[in-house]
Amino acid sequence: QVQLVESGGGTVRPGGSLTLSCAASGFAVSDYSITWNRRAPGEGERTMVALITPGQYTTYADSVKGRFTISRDNAKNTILLQMNSLKPEDTGVYYCNQGTTWGQGTAVTVST
Repeated sequence: QVQLVESGGGTVRPGGSLTLSCAASGFAVSDYSITWNRRAPGEGERTMVALITPGQYTTYADSVKGRFTISRDNAKNTILLQMNSLKPEDTGVYYCNQGTTWGQGTAVTVST
């Protein structure tokens, strides 16, 4: 059974950092492109913030370039999202996605 489980969310002050984890089961993360996505408060849509391909090509939404880093830990079958210099507008629920599979999300709040 293909499954994604996110963790690592929390509340931080502006300028702080968090690392999100997406643990995969039922497939190898090294074989597929995987994205991190955010649903901001009050919005219905999820917006992609970062992507990593099997060849480790990465791309980011303009709003997070230079602050977020997506990476892969093949040994743990996990995708990470390192988030630095967090801003209030980074607040939302973060989901990882592969194909038609989504995790349950992990909430990030950036606030004073």
